[in-house]
Amino acid sequence: MIFEQLNPHSCLTYLIGNDEKKAILIDPVIDHFQDYMTLLKDRELSLTHVIDTHAHADHISAGASLKDAFGCEYIMHESASPKCVTKRVKGGDEINLNGFDFKVLHTPGHTKDSISLVVEDKFLTGDFLFLEDAGAGRDDLPGGDPAEHWESLKLIENLDESLIVYPAHEYRKRKPSSLKNQKKLNPHLQKSNKEEFIKYLEDLKLGPADWMKDVLKANYICAKDPNAAWIPLDTPACEVKGTMEKGVDEIEVDFIDSVSLKKRIDENDERLFLLDVREKHELNDQLGYINGIKNISITKLIKNLNEIKKENDKDVVIICRSGARAHTAGQILKKSGINNVLVLEGGMILWRQNRF
Repeated sequence: MIFEQLNPHSCLTYLIGNDEKKAILIDPVIDHFQDYMTLLKDRELSLTHVIDTHAHADHISAGASLKDAFGCEYIMHESASPKCVTKRVKGGDEINLNGFDFKVLHTPGHTKDSISLVVEDKFLTGDFLFLEDAGAGRDDLPGGDPAEHWESLKLIENLDESLIVYPAHEYRKRKPSSLKNQKKLNPHLQKSNKEEFIKYLEDLKLGPADWMKDVLKANYICAKDPNAAWIPLDTPACEVKGTMEKGVDEIEVDFIDSVSLKKRIDENDERLFLLDVREKHELNDQLGYINGIKNISITKLIKNLNEIKKENDKDVVIICRSGARAHTAGQILKKSGINNVLVLEGGMILWRQNRF
């Protein structure tokens, strides 16, 4: 097997070739389309398959362009949105490509359509699992689900620990290493139960990244133009807190407990401005919401700062499910110059536990 990582930056593309000069590219990036063309020509390689481990949100895939240029198969999960995919796979499939046996694992969490691939001694994880303290891809974009990510991680328990992990991103020059090593060092693999894992991810909210939704849309329509969506340079966007503004994570915020907040609400304190930063659909779940809130999700917070600054004579009490997103939102607001910020300690979970 010829196995190489091709790209000079954090978005990783893997080449798998055989002695018959047949090649497969995994997670190719449109910015390097011409580089791939040149490499394949110079080495006299015939591109037979392109595989995207999922619909990417931080770069435009070269999958559609390579499919058209070479007439090769374009492989993704059966639930993947891009319409130009020619072969769809599902978890549990075992497919032979150019003489190599690939085992397909459906590993949703980062996206609904995420797949990971086991071939020989290699574990190609896409954004399902990164290296060591990088954790894994963010779960707060469309289709992301921390609970599903937890269930996907359970699949690792049945894999050979000697497999070498090759993710779709690496931002800090970590080197591929064994699954056994990842179990020791990767925080995504250190949690004892689903509830702990979900809370861990909520505590690692990444901050707003609306531009990533535009990239997803471009990949859904099989865009071939590198400029189909604006993408900032050198941003570790898929990693934990990768899109957070520099310095935000170091800002301290103050808290208010449920009893104190309830007292101020009952007293009709006119200096209160209640800001709930959960997604709109969460307001209708079993935790409900506090009457009188203003709902601006954390992903839209930066675009709506002026709306909050109009309330600069009030105490902004920030609310979310557990307090994690609210803490991050408080840091964002203080970074923007809004200093009268309080975070509801324990979020709506503790609020309801107090029977309010």
